[in-house]
Amino acid sequence: MTTINKGKGTRATRAGQLIAGIRKRFTNGSQVLALGGALGSVTVDAAVKQLQELIDDRTAVASAQATARDKVTAEREALPGLVAFMNAFEALMRLTFAADTTALADFGLPPRKQRAPQTAEQKAVAAAKRKATRAARGTTSAKAKQAIKGNVTAQVVVTPVNAPQAAAPEAPAPAAAPAPAPGGAAAAPKG
Repeated sequence: MTTINKGKGTRATRAGQLIAGIRKRFTNGSQVLALGGALGSVTVDAAVKQLQELIDDRTAVASAQATARDKVTAEREALPGLVAFMNAFEALMRLTFAADTTALADFGLPPRKQRAPQTAEQKAVAAAKRKATRAARGTTSAKAKQAIKGNVTAQVVVTPVNAPQAAAPEAPAPAAAPAPAPGGAAAAPKG
């Protein structure tokens, strides 16, 4: 059993093959073909016309899709520059007509919302939160940062890369004689 693919492009291809077969096998265009069922009968020319319409519709859709893809690609390429221009123009209009809400409305721009003034309680809470955040993060003001000074002592030891091997260590120096005890007498060694 053969499987017939019923995709739109495949249908158009099959319609073309059917038209080719009709033209080859049914030379009389007015010959009536009985299709059966609800479709009834149709002439050869009418059948070719119906099949050709299927091909033409598929071709028109494919062409429209290709055109649409080209248009979408062109829009994607142009969009960043156009959006940047639009944003700059909007900013200019907002700057020019900042105080005139009716002029902004003519451009479709809503006026900027003003911040609601804070109550004394809200200000106190915000200040407490800022102070707590600075304490938690250990942040200080610019003046406080300048006041911080560090006392750093460092020693730099330089070791040459191609230094000759050190000579064998020398014998330790003899122990020093015991120091004289107070009173002039030498201290006896402990032993």
